[in-house]
Formats: sequence, C-alpha cells, structure tokens
Amino acid sequence: MTRPEPDDAWSSLAHRFVDQHYGSLRGRVRTHVIHQHLLAHLAPPPLRIVDVGGGAGHQSIPLAREGYEVTIVEPSASMLERAEQLIAGETDAVAGRMRLLEAPGEQAPAALDGHRYGGVLCHGVLMYLDDPTALVDSLCALTDRNGLVSIVAKNVETLAMRPALEGDWAAALSAFTANRQINGLGVDTRGDDIDELSTMLSARNINPIAWYGVRLFTDGWTPERPAKDPEDLVFAAELEASRRDPYRRLSRLFHLLGRRP
Repeated sequence: MTRPEPDDAWSSLAHRFVDQHYGSLRGRVRTHVIHQHLLAHLAPPPLRIVDVGGGAGHQSIPLAREGYEVTIVEPSASMLERAEQLIAGETDAVAGRMRLLEAPGEQAPAALDGHRYGGVLCHGVLMYLDDPTALVDSLCALTDRNGLVSIVAKNVETLAMRPALEGDWAAALSAFTANRQINGLGVDTRGDDIDELSTMLSARNINPIAWYGVRLFTDGWTPERPAKDPEDLVFAAELEASRRDPYRRLSRLFHLLGRRP
C-alpha cells in the first residue's frame, strides 16, 4: 500500500494534485460546493480560521477573499510552496489575511501556541490516515466556543460507485465490503462512516449540526472528457445534490460540520 509521507511523497504528487485535479471543472466542483456549505455555517468575518492539512490553499484563499483571517497548517513543504505561489497572485489585502505554517495536523495545537479558532477546517486529510483519532483530537482542541469544525472525508458507503462507473465490476464487488481504495493519484486511501465520525465529535464536546455530500455527478469524469459543460449549471446541480437525499448519500465525499457549545 502506498501512502504519502510529509514532504517527500507529496513533492511528487503536488503537480498532479494542484494543476490537474483542482485545475479541472471536476476539482473546482469540490471547492465550490464546500465553500457554499461553509458560508452557510461560519460566523461572518472578521473571524480566525485554521485549515489543517490545507495544501495549496484552494479552500482557504476564497475564504480570505471573503474577509476571513486564515492560517494553513500543512506538513508538506511542497504544498506550501504552491500555496505561496497562489497567494502571490491575490491582492495585498487577501494575502495579508493568509498565514502559512509547516506542521503535522496532529501537532497543530502546540504549533499554534494553544490558540483557538472560530473555524477549524480539515478537508481530504482523514482518508490518508489509518486511524484519525489523534487528528480529530487536534481539530477539537483548536475549536473555540461556538466555533465550527468542518471535516471532509471519503464516504466509505459509496466506494463501489467509481469502479462501477468505470466498468471495473470486480473492483466494484470488492468495494462493497472494503474500507480502502486507491484514489486518482494512485495512493491508498481509507473511507470514513458519517455516523461514526459524528460520534467522535460528540465525544469531544462538538455537536454535529449538518452534513452534506460532495461531488456526485462529476466524480467519474476523467481528464480526457471534453470540457464542454456549462460551469455554472454544473455547480448548481452539484450543490443541490449535496443538500438532499438520496443524492448526498451517494456522493464520493461527505462534508460533516460540528459546533462547540
């Protein structure tokens, strides 16, 4: 099994992840849908947000444009270099609201000197961990009173969807009883259960308040697919699907939100 370690492995994956994934409409769907969910639940700016495992800042930079002060905590120097490049293209006001810190997510509370935040994000990170407990502990420790915790994870209940859409029926059958799967980067990943993760938050005094699906209709798109789809309509359809059953339950990822009393 292949799993990225801080720095070295992500150095080889950064180009594909940043340019090919987030540079595609399929990748932008993820950012757009999650951003709309966040705006519906975050307190208005000014508010301090920390994005744990925030990568190149694709989710954080749009929040800084809205007026939020955002710190990205990321263990990969390669990903932080890409974040610096993207931030350099923003206005001085937006760039001034961004801070980058190289540290593992599990060590974020200490690296941030015990500060607490009104928004704590962790998107697409748990899937790379065999056991998310330590990271969830860290996220909850970072959350201030009335603060929001935002976690995006791979939905273990829908692992059969992608191989089935690709016509790999043997893999689809295996996925019904699996909790791991190789992702589009060729990395072994793990799925999470929405109810189990909600229980983990509740045990740490974070009340689950909502969950959404992320990326349903576009999940099976390949890089070779002709780019002819109207972006605004794709965004609207994916956002609507993220909010309602049965569509949200069939999505590749889920977005779980909790709040500290």
